[in-house]
Amino acid sequence: MKKLLLVLILLPQILVAEDSPQSRWGFMGHQRINRLAIFTLPPEMISFYKKNIRFIVEHSVAPDQRRYAVVGEAPKHFIDLDNYGDSASYKLPFYWKDAVEKFSEDSLMKHGIVPWHIQSMKFQLTKAFQEKDAYRILKISAEMGHYIADANVPLHTSSNYNGQKTNQLGIHAFWESRLVELFSGNYNFFVGQAEYLPKPTLRIWENLRKANACLDSVLVFEQTLNENSNPNLKYAIIERNGQNVKDFSEDYARKYHSMLSNQVERQMCSAIKMIGDFWLTSWIDAGQPDLKEMINWKISEKQAKEDTQAWTDWLENNVPARAEN
Repeated sequence: MKKLLLVLILLPQILVAEDSPQSRWGFMGHQRINRLAIFTLPPEMISFYKKNIRFIVEHSVAPDQRRYAVVGEAPKHFIDLDNYGDSASYKLPFYWKDAVEKFSEDSLMKHGIVPWHIQSMKFQLTKAFQEKDAYRILKISAEMGHYIADANVPLHTSSNYNGQKTNQLGIHAFWESRLVELFSGNYNFFVGQAEYLPKPTLRIWENLRKANACLDSVLVFEQTLNENSNPNLKYAIIERNGQNVKDFSEDYARKYHSMLSNQVERQMCSAIKMIGDFWLTSWIDAGQPDLKEMINWKISEKQAKEDTQAWTDWLENNVPARAEN
């Protein structure tokens, strides 16, 4: 019990700690994206998902929890397209078996497997719908949402994932956490209704290409801003979770956000729509089971213990998120 209480106390601070070179959308970003994806669903699905919105939101960060506790988790969040040469997203095998045959599993894991892992999650979710397993439907939906959101982050498509190759260390958290924290309250997140995907694999690679196409702007605009800014005004001491921490100043962030011209908003919306589309497609491919039968589902004692153990493992283990480049 003491261990669980410690997890609950430290959780918000740990999840928004941005010192890691492999930080994601951040605690708020992932939760908001998953939450908004629910409202793209049709009436046959939305009641079940809204009834369990807290579970979907809370478990949106579970994959980040595991990346320090489970060997092999980190590669599921990114892909270094630049490792595979020009037009990699058009040339790489679309399917995992073909990719392993061409590159070997060890090589793929080293450079990230997010597109193939999303495919795997889609198959898992379809099966969970077929079996009418409420817990797995919700858990896989929430975690799939996380990986899809990561795939829509430009810096998740490059080996220069934190600006470490261009003297821009910290840009990862700047783009996907600091800007979201400061400006997402004014974003327009209306993305329309979820749509069935006849070829979901193509959609994964399409979104990866769009994210990767944003990469030059992410890096070049910050370089330009840095060169033309007073270095003493680039950072500020801000309060976060009751602690004073150094982060990019609001003025510097506002200028960078303006230069990006709603890029972060577009990528968040892209993630929201893609998640809704994948949830809907999995449900339809499973034969459109009646989710009303599961609407009053409650987590079992065994499942709750497994979730609690996952949180405590996160604190106790220390698996490198990613080898340094």
